[in-house]
Amino acid sequence: MKDKISKLIIILFGVIIIYFAKTEFSEHNLKKSISACLVVQKRILESFNLEKSEKYCEEAVRKQKED
Repeated sequence: MKDKISKLIIILFGVIIIYFAKTEFSEHNLKKSISACLVVQKRILESFNLEKSEKYCEEAVRKQKED
């Protein structure tokens, strides 16, 4: 009986850690994608506007994430 309880606790602990890692790293990946988009925007646009490009990149990355 103790063996089953300890296995259950270990599995629950693992699920909690995976959930935490997913939420933490998904935000990090989103920021990295937006930064990469900004770099591309800066290279291809002659009249680079940081605020407009930031807004565009954030919308594009979030839209792509939903799909």
